[in-house]
Amino acid sequence: MRIRFWGVRGTIPSPGPDTIRYGANTPCIDIFTTDQQVIILDAGTGIRPLGKILEEEHPNRIVATILISHTHWDHIQGFPFFLPLLKPRNRFVVVGQRRMNQALEAVLAGQISEPYLPFAYKELAADIHVKEMSHREYMVIGDATSVRAANLNHPGGCLGYRIESDDVVVAYCTDTSHQDNKLDPNVLDLAAKADLLIHEASFSLEERNRYPDWGHSSWLEAAQVAATADVGCLALFHYSPNATDNELEKMLLQARQIFPRTVLAREGMEIDLPLQPGKLPK
Repeated sequence: MRIRFWGVRGTIPSPGPDTIRYGANTPCIDIFTTDQQVIILDAGTGIRPLGKILEEEHPNRIVATILISHTHWDHIQGFPFFLPLLKPRNRFVVVGQRRMNQALEAVLAGQISEPYLPFAYKELAADIHVKEMSHREYMVIGDATSVRAANLNHPGGCLGYRIESDDVVVAYCTDTSHQDNKLDPNVLDLAAKADLLIHEASFSLEERNRYPDWGHSSWLEAAQVAATADVGCLALFHYSPNATDNELEKMLLQARQIFPRTVLAREGMEIDLPLQPGKLPK
């Protein structure tokens, strides 16, 4: 299984001299499984460069599943600019949850219309199917890949995902908080013995204490989850737009005190699973 990171920031793109090493785009990851499935995690601004690469890698037809954690803007703002959506030969299944009594497709269509954009959702030429998923639901993709969803602690709701393919497991837990000084059992369940846990690290410890209701975590909770769930590797992710590259590297050193097999996700990083014993992604 191959995992590639295309956007690792939260909230808003943050280009500048202090974010060059780890990147400034908002969340997007793609997974290529051993049974040839393409799975895209979230549709932040990182999905735009991914679209260009997918067109090169799949010149005849792109078939992919897009798993949306939630529809806060940083997780869908790249969707209108994902160029493969404009090609009729391509097929996408977009998966996510109903939020605030609004259908997922209605939310996606709402940002692709005037006065925000000069074209409409219905004009997208690709074959697009939208599937709503909820807590503890399970779906099968292709012949050997499964996805399980679980609720995360975030205002308005958010889904975490556990993707399994040929005994390789990736857990994706963005935009979540751990309440009452206890690790969220939903996150622990998704992460249990995963080869790779991708967990958000938006907050510093001081910010975590100052904003307990904002639905985000620090590196500390991410590392504690990784250790408790006995994962193979932890990739910190969804960084604050205010965090500099140097600050992220200090955060990494702190996280490794709790869970040594921790890395910082960065734009352009590729991870091949399962990992070789004793080796971490670079």
